[in-house]
Amino acid sequence: MNENDTSRIDPGLLAGNRKQLAGYRATHFLWEVKDAVATITLNRPERKNPLTFESYAELRDLFGQLKYATDVHAVVVVGAGDNFCSGGDVHEIIGPLVKLKAPELLMFTRMTGDLVKTMRACPQPIVAAIDGVCAGAGAIVAMASDLRLGTVRSKTAFLFNRVGLAGCDMGACAMLPRIIGQGRASELLYTGRSLGGEEGERWGFFNRLCAPETVLSEAQALARDLAQGPTFANGITKTMLHQEWAMTIEQAIEAEAQAQAICMMTEDFTRAYDAFVAKSKPRFEGN
Repeated sequence: MNENDTSRIDPGLLAGNRKQLAGYRATHFLWEVKDAVATITLNRPERKNPLTFESYAELRDLFGQLKYATDVHAVVVVGAGDNFCSGGDVHEIIGPLVKLKAPELLMFTRMTGDLVKTMRACPQPIVAAIDGVCAGAGAIVAMASDLRLGTVRSKTAFLFNRVGLAGCDMGACAMLPRIIGQGRASELLYTGRSLGGEEGERWGFFNRLCAPETVLSEAQALARDLAQGPTFANGITKTMLHQEWAMTIEQAIEAEAQAQAICMMTEDFTRAYDAFVAKSKPRFEGN
C-alpha cells in the first residue's frame, strides 16, 4: 500500500479512538461535564484535598483519555471547600515512601511526572480555580494548568525543600521559571515559602484574582468561552506553546507556519470569514 494512499483506511479504526467522557465515573475525585466543560473537583476538604497514589494515577489516566474526547473542550480543576490541594497525603503517600527503595521510588516519581505530561499533552485548555492552600503537588497541578484564577487568600507553596527534597519536582524547574521568571522561581523553589494571592497575580502566576465565592464560577465561565471557540485551533495553540520551549526562533517560526496552514484548512476558519462578511459572530464547531 502506498503510504500516501488513504483509500484503504477504515474510518472505524479512527473512530474507535474517540471517547465520550461526560459519563465517566470518577473514583478518587468528582467529575462533571456541562456545556463541553469538564470540572474536576479534588474532594477531600477535611484534609485540604491531598492526593493519594490512587488519585495521582486516575488523574494521569483521565488526562490521557482527554486527548481523544469529543465532548470535552475545556477543563476546570478546583478543590472542594476553602482549599485547592495540600499536596501528597502525608499519611498515605509520604509515610509509605520513606520505606521504599530506589527502584520503587523512581516508579512513583515517574508516575507523578506523567500526570504533568498528560496535562500538557491533552489539547483542552485547563483552568485552575485556586483558593486557600495550594501546596506541593497541588502547586504543580496549578502550574501545569494553562490558566490560573486565584483569590487574595490563595497560598501557593512549592515546599519540597521543606521536607528534604529538591525543588525539581514534576517539571517545576523547567516550567515555573517560564511562568514567573528565573529569579522568582528560584526563590520559591529554594525557600519553599508561600506565594500570596496578590503577590502571585503581580508575578504572573495568577491570570487574575477573584472573590473566593466566585472563583469557580469565573473559571467555568472562562472555560466555556474557550470551549465555544475554535477548539481544534486552541489545541494547536496549546501544543505549540508547549513544544516551542525546546525550539530555536527559526524552528518555532517554521513550526508555526505549518501549524497555521493546517488551521487554515479547517471549517472554523471559513466560518469566521463568512461571519465577518455577514457582520455576525462566528459559531465555531471545532473542525
